[in-house]
Amino acid sequence: MKKVLTIVALVLVLMFAVVACTSTGTEEPAAEETAAAEEPAAEETAAAEEPAADTPAEEDATNTEGGAIDIAAVIASEKTTDNQQLMPDPIEKAFPDRPEDPSSLPEDDAGRYYDMEYVGWDAGEKDAGIPASPGDGPQGKKVISIVHGDHAWTTAYEKGMKQACEAFGMEVEVWSPNWDQALQDQLIDQAINAQPDAIALIPLSAENAVQQFRKITQAGIAAFGTNMLTTSDAMPYMAAWTGPDDWAQMRQLADTLGEAMGGEGGIAYITHDPGGSPYYARTYGPITEFAEKYPDIKTLDIQSPGFEAAEVKQVVSDWITRFGDDLNAIFLADDSAQATGAVDAVKEAGRDDIMIVAAGNSKTGQDLVKAGDLLIINYQSAEGDAGLCARTMAEWFAGEEVLPVGYLATDMITSDNVEGFYPTQW
Repeated sequence: MKKVLTIVALVLVLMFAVVACTSTGTEEPAAEETAAAEEPAAEETAAAEEPAADTPAEEDATNTEGGAIDIAAVIASEKTTDNQQLMPDPIEKAFPDRPEDPSSLPEDDAGRYYDMEYVGWDAGEKDAGIPASPGDGPQGKKVISIVHGDHAWTTAYEKGMKQACEAFGMEVEVWSPNWDQALQDQLIDQAINAQPDAIALIPLSAENAVQQFRKITQAGIAAFGTNMLTTSDAMPYMAAWTGPDDWAQMRQLADTLGEAMGGEGGIAYITHDPGGSPYYARTYGPITEFAEKYPDIKTLDIQSPGFEAAEVKQVVSDWITRFGDDLNAIFLADDSAQATGAVDAVKEAGRDDIMIVAAGNSKTGQDLVKAGDLLIINYQSAEGDAGLCARTMAEWFAGEEVLPVGYLATDMITSDNVEGFYPTQW
C-alpha cells in the first residue's frame, strides 16, 4: 500500500511540472511581437542600406584604405609646423640665354655662374633607363629618402617627408650618412638592393651626384633629386628635381638689404661650406645682385669659418677691428650658429649700426629678427622642401606630368611679419 501511494505522488509531481513549463516558456508570442522580431524597423533598414546624408558615400580623399587618393585634396589639406603649405606648387623658373663663355666673365657678373644657377635646364633628354610611371597612383608605393647628414634642419625635412608620404599612402624610410660621402654611396647600394619604387636623394656633392643618380636609374628605380643642386650632367638620370631656388632667394635678400643700406657701403660675407651649391648661391648671388643694382655697395671680405658660433664671432670681431666704420653690413649663409656668433661680436663691439642678414629661418634666426638683432632672413621651409619632393613623386606615380626642375617659393622675414612664421620648424 505504501509503495502504491508513493508512485501516485511521483506521478502527480511530474504532471504539475509539465503544466508549469507549458505556461511560462513555450507560449507563442503575439503577432505584433513576431513581426518585430522578423523585420527591423523601417528607419533601421534605411540606415543599413544608405549612408546618412552627412556621411560621404566614398572613402575620404586622404584615406589610404579607401579608393584612389585625390592627390589635389591631399595637397590642399596638409600644413607644416608653422601653418604654411606642406606641398606648395612648384615654381618653373624663367631663364636667359647662356653666355658663350661664362668662365671668362668677372666674379661679380651673374653670367659667370649661369651653369650653377640654371642647372638642369640645359640637361637635354632624360636617360632612357628612367622607368615609365606606373600610372596607378601613390598608394602602397615604397620610397627611400637618403639625406645628407644629421642636423636640426634635416630632422624637420624628415618630418615633412614622412607626413607627406603618409598622407599619400606611401611607405617611406629616411636614411642618413651623417655627412660621410662613402657612407652615402653605400646607402644608395643598400637602397637599390631593397628595390623600392623610388629613391629621393640629397647628394652630398654635385660631382658625385652624377654616378649616384646614374646607378639608381640603371637599376630600374625612379630617382628624384631634392634640396641640393647637382651639375647638369646628373639631371638626365632623375625623374625630377625639386628644392629651393637659393640664387633667387639670395638676390631677393640682397635687394632688400641694398635698399636698407641706401645703396652704398661696405659688406662682408660668411659663407656656406665651400664647394656645394649653397656656397656659390649665398655668396655670389648677392655679390652679383649688388654689382648690377647697387654698384656703390662694395665687398670687403669673404670668409668660410664654418658653422661654429665661436669661430664666426672671431672673424666678425676681426672685421670690426680691421674695417672700422667701413663695415656697414654682414651677409650670413646661416641664421642659427653663424647668426649667434656675428650678433655677439657686434654687440660686444657696441656696433649697433652694422646690419646683419642671413639665409634660412631657424628659431634662433627668427628670435634674433624679433629682438632686432638680425635685419632680414629669408623663409625656406625644410618641411616644405621634403613635401614638394613627396608631392612630385606622388604625381609621377599617378602618371601626371611633372616639372623636370621645380622650385620652392620663398619670402622675406622682417620684424614686421616674423610673428606669422611661428612656431618654427627647427
